[in-house]
Amino acid sequence: MSEIKFDLLSTVEYGGCSAKLPAGKLTELLQNIPLLKDKNILVDIETHDDAGVYRLNDTTALIVTTDFFPPVCSDPYEFGEIAAANSLSDVYAMGGTPLLALNLNMFPASAIPLEVLRDILLGGQNKINEAGAFTMGGHTIDDTPPKYGLAVVGTVHPERLVTNSGARPGDKLILTKPLGVGILISAHRIGIAQESAYRQALAQMKRLNKEGAELMQQYDIKGATDVTGFGLLGHLLKMAQASDVSVQVEGSALPLLPQVAELIDEGCIPGAAFRNMEFVKNHCLFATGYQVNRKIAALDAQTSGGLLISVPEEKAERLLSQLKDKTYPDAAIIGEVFSKRSKYIYFR
Repeated sequence: MSEIKFDLLSTVEYGGCSAKLPAGKLTELLQNIPLLKDKNILVDIETHDDAGVYRLNDTTALIVTTDFFPPVCSDPYEFGEIAAANSLSDVYAMGGTPLLALNLNMFPASAIPLEVLRDILLGGQNKINEAGAFTMGGHTIDDTPPKYGLAVVGTVHPERLVTNSGARPGDKLILTKPLGVGILISAHRIGIAQESAYRQALAQMKRLNKEGAELMQQYDIKGATDVTGFGLLGHLLKMAQASDVSVQVEGSALPLLPQVAELIDEGCIPGAAFRNMEFVKNHCLFATGYQVNRKIAALDAQTSGGLLISVPEEKAERLLSQLKDKTYPDAAIIGEVFSKRSKYIYFR
């Protein structure tokens, strides 16, 4: 890496997945776009799943996805790692294996030294290598603020595909990574985050969901998604709608990163949490006496978040134990799935 020091956070107001368009506006926007249909398309945008899936033959389907965003941290190399891990996550969320990657770069060449872009790409390549995928090239344009991510192609057996429409009544819900990334990033920007808590958030964002995907295949999981910019409740709403079920979330069971509950109590609440609340509010029922800081954490925009796995009850404890033994020590059962009721989400 270069010796040039440049704080990428100085270029942005919103970074990471918090920079996404509001989920409600995006849903409305996509409604009237005409799409060609094909019998080999297994997943398209209709269910707002993590990626598209196209069946090549009886044993192989392609998972195609892309993701990019503005800086979520100060260090270019770390930003590259986080953005790449986030892009690869969509393949893992569907039970797949990343195969090919293309770099997507938007960078203001006249305003920031090009060595910074090199460090971003080096960080991204580190995660692509860890995933065992192959970088095939990419595309770069001059743009400000800088943005980085990947287009990724992965593979999965068509009959082993995991989708957000696979949740079934009686399933338990497992979340593999704790919440609060967006809150800690905001707290860091204004100088009130504990350094150890902030570093834990960065380490979590760099962590691939690779082992989680492998365990989902081992346990024959059919329903999952990853938790990113729309927050836990936003992505859970999309899963419940796609699966035509309702879910109950136990606020007290939600795993949080260090200091997150205290920061919320002090009023450190990023704007993305309010946008996510606007998206889910008509579909959620919050029980009397719920913990407000857990609600806000469940709405917080995550970057390179964990997997949200819908698992049959009889497999849940065994899967949870193995997730904890792998690289997800904070994994937790956070709720369960029911037959469709008047609301999609019940939070208590």
